[in-house]
Amino acid sequence: MAIPAFLAELRALVGTRPLWLPGVAAVVLDDDGRLLLGRRADDGRWALVGGILDPGEEPADGVVRECLEETGVLVEPEALTMVSTSPMIHYPNGDQAQYLDLTFRCRYRSGEARVNDDESLAVGWFTRDALPELDAYTARRVGLALEFKGEAVFSFGGRPA
Repeated sequence: MAIPAFLAELRALVGTRPLWLPGVAAVVLDDDGRLLLGRRADDGRWALVGGILDPGEEPADGVVRECLEETGVLVEPEALTMVSTSPMIHYPNGDQAQYLDLTFRCRYRSGEARVNDDESLAVGWFTRDALPELDAYTARRVGLALEFKGEAVFSFGGRPA
């Protein structure tokens, strides 16, 4: 999987040590209420479409870019539904990272979902009652975005996100 040039430069300096990175993820819904997911090439799990923000990139722009790059689907961010810290991620190559995750609920605008880069093994639309297995963190992000009532969820004063 290709990584952004700025991240490759950081990795050359810090090796596989944990990095703190800004990330965005999209809970994309089409007009039929189906959810867009990608099956990750690095671990084979189904996940939200998303990735690392480029330096100086606005988060909403980043989530649109990531969806288009990874799936060929153009989306419109509707709401920031969750701000959270991911668990520490241990990648198969030994890299470690933890993310400040910004989860957006997005609306499908155009394009046909397809594997559009080397980050995914598969891409697909899923009805809410036929979702593939998702890890607990991803399932929580999806659930909060689907139930969104106008206030983003975040942790504060010991109250978990």
